[in-house]
Amino acid sequence: MIKESMVAADHKTAGCDDKTQQMLQQIKTVTIIGSGTMGNGICHVFAQHGFQVHLMDIKQEALDKALKTIGKNMDRQISKNALSEAEKADSLARIKTYTDMAEAVHDVDLVVEAATENIDLKVKIFQELDKLAPAKCILASNTSSISLTRIASHTSRPTQVIGMHFMNPVPVMKLVEIINGYATDDKVTEVIVNLSKFLGKVPCVVQDYPGFISNRILLPMINEAILALQEGVAGVEEIDTIMRLGMAHPMGPLQLADFIGLDTCYSIMNVLHMGFGNQKYAPATLLANMVQAGYLGVKSGEGFYKYTPGSKDMEVSKRFKR
Repeated sequence: MIKESMVAADHKTAGCDDKTQQMLQQIKTVTIIGSGTMGNGICHVFAQHGFQVHLMDIKQEALDKALKTIGKNMDRQISKNALSEAEKADSLARIKTYTDMAEAVHDVDLVVEAATENIDLKVKIFQELDKLAPAKCILASNTSSISLTRIASHTSRPTQVIGMHFMNPVPVMKLVEIINGYATDDKVTEVIVNLSKFLGKVPCVVQDYPGFISNRILLPMINEAILALQEGVAGVEEIDTIMRLGMAHPMGPLQLADFIGLDTCYSIMNVLHMGFGNQKYAPATLLANMVQAGYLGVKSGEGFYKYTPGSKDMEVSKRFKR
């Protein structure tokens, strides 16, 4: 466990406007719930920008792994002259790990939940947070599709519940999709917008509809690519190449699905399908079958492509080779 720094948060406040200064008075200590890919990335960014960060997970092994990942990612920044060794050391010193939620959220100003994209799990977490976190604390979720209004309805502070959807990899990607629940207070939104800007991100505020904007547009495109593959219109490489070279996408939709996780894609499509009640959002049968069979993409080692540990090379899964 890394000890919390004995000094106050070291924010670089020169040139900050009044609203940002006010935000920094309100948000000093942040708890991140979940230390996976998104959680450790969010923790990394907050710590690097001078906040005291409590990283919470149910297993210490997961926390230890997250700290190693954060250290490695900071080393990449150092190699690109985006961070110094001293800044890395200071950032890591601001992170404290917890396996007990009550301790993790004691006297904090903001909680960002970054657990698995599962409505029942998120509701349970927010019910606990509502009981354990200080009354002043803002409760944010990194959810990519689940209704913030629904989550907030299970708390006694719906005005203080908001979505803060970071993109992966968090230290690199600039966007933060900020989602207002039906009852979210405008002042809370303003704080989170200014916070996102201070973190070097570009905030975009959207309203609480299934999939918000990012996944309402992205996931149906991915699902359509899977349907085209399912129907034999084209192969994996052809679909991805057409979208990369023809539409200037940095990554083809099937490769992107592998990186997101096919289980996550399937979950989000189900949220869209149920939320809108429209058959056009029904997940492809091929997607459902791959998830049921455990072919989840990068996380399982195989999806539309085959991934070899320790190698950046990938090849189309033999199931889709012609």
